[in-house]
Amino acid sequence: MGEDSNRQRVLNFLDVYYAGGIEGALDRCSDDVAFLANAPVDILPHMGQHRGKAALRQMWTTIHERYSDMRYEAPIVVAEGDKVAAQLRVFFRKRTNARVVQFDVAVFYTLHDGKITEIREIIDTFDLVQQVLERDVAAALTGQNAD
Repeated sequence: MGEDSNRQRVLNFLDVYYAGGIEGALDRCSDDVAFLANAPVDILPHMGQHRGKAALRQMWTTIHERYSDMRYEAPIVVAEGDKVAAQLRVFFRKRTNARVVQFDVAVFYTLHDGKITEIREIIDTFDLVQQVLERDVAAALTGQNAD
């Protein structure tokens, strides 16, 4: 498959996923898709390592249940053969309090026969941890619950 078609497959996947289409996103993955994300488990306990559509469905359902709105920007998407790399800036609005969490993530996709077989994420945890700390400090100063 050409780089342009794989690049477009990943962009289509991202559009479907961030619009809330978990099943549509899974349709774009192989049955044994592998997912790996480095993330601080105290902030993002659902992340980590997962394999197979059932495991991704469970993780993605958890994410979509926690956030009422999700969107992304993809300033850089590069494809070479069956590999696609994307720099994403994501925005998640929490259901519980409407706060928006924003962070950057580098995502590396491997495709085979038009399906995503591997997703590896490197999350800019510094910004994410800083946002959580600022929220917690502000909540402590006002006497409110941070969530």
